[in-house]
Amino acid sequence: MNDKLALPVGTTLDRFIMRKQEEFPYATGELSQLLRDIALAAKIVNKEINRAGLIGVTGAFGNQNVQGEEQQKLDVIANIRFIRALRNGGEVCAILSEEEDDIILTGNSKGKYIVAIDPMDGSSNIDVNVSIGTIFSIYRRISEPGDESTEADCLQRGTCQVAAGYVVYGSSTMLVYTTGHGVNGFTYDVSLGEFFLSNPNIVTPKTGTIYSCNEGGVNSFPEGYKKYLEYCKEKSYSGRYIGSLVADFHRNLLKGGVYLYPPTAKAPKGKLRLMYEGNALAFIIEQAGGRATDGSRRIMEIQPTELHQRCPLIIGSEEMVKKVEELLAAEKAVVA
Repeated sequence: MNDKLALPVGTTLDRFIMRKQEEFPYATGELSQLLRDIALAAKIVNKEINRAGLIGVTGAFGNQNVQGEEQQKLDVIANIRFIRALRNGGEVCAILSEEEDDIILTGNSKGKYIVAIDPMDGSSNIDVNVSIGTIFSIYRRISEPGDESTEADCLQRGTCQVAAGYVVYGSSTMLVYTTGHGVNGFTYDVSLGEFFLSNPNIVTPKTGTIYSCNEGGVNSFPEGYKKYLEYCKEKSYSGRYIGSLVADFHRNLLKGGVYLYPPTAKAPKGKLRLMYEGNALAFIIEQAGGRATDGSRRIMEIQPTELHQRCPLIIGSEEMVKKVEELLAAEKAVVA
């Protein structure tokens, strides 16, 4: 019999998590279960996305979230799905969601973990069949289990993360995550209902030829960013900007590139959220050998003071990020 007819399908996410559990002797299985809960919610959301056009859940919901952004129907659906999965899982005492004004207390006061999540990144793109995603970040609580979770539990530096990841819903659905021991990617097999290890030990290239930036607001960018964009054009780099942070980040992680979201006159503190987007992706890129900064500080060393704090973001291949930092520093020196 030809062995190729019965090749193994690969390592499932559940099995991979179980094998890696020894990296967290203090967790006694809770973190592993939490990652499974997130994966389960991602499967459910993936199903909702795939039938969105058929059941009428595309388009705007009619409300604005705390960010002042118009909520899409899928924002609301994904938010409900992830909160429900995390609450029912029992490992999480509090949730920070981009779609909610305040901390969500789950009622699981003995839970050891805090989850910060952007349930649906780039949701407006679903109407035009463009990749969208979910971003999540996991912290160990500071307060004692059994007590009600506090704001201090939720406002921790990115360096305190124990895990972070994202799901990209595209031509295939992938879950990519790190627990501080490298980055691994899993592709969802719809027919089997399982995530399988497809991209083990992801290492991002030290440099690349892709830059991702919404240049529509370039006139209000700081000069250092303008000079970097000119530098990219001189080098004939490829400009690639999807408008879904997860999708842009995922491409650059695998191929090498840099993603830029500068401060502007309209958003002087930047637009992306530190707790839901910046910290999670910074943890992943650093574990893959890349770099993440706000232009002057390492993203994961920024002390958050607000749940919905915003920050500029420069993230991607190490040498490309350093070049942006170099031009920003030179510009500051001229101004000084």
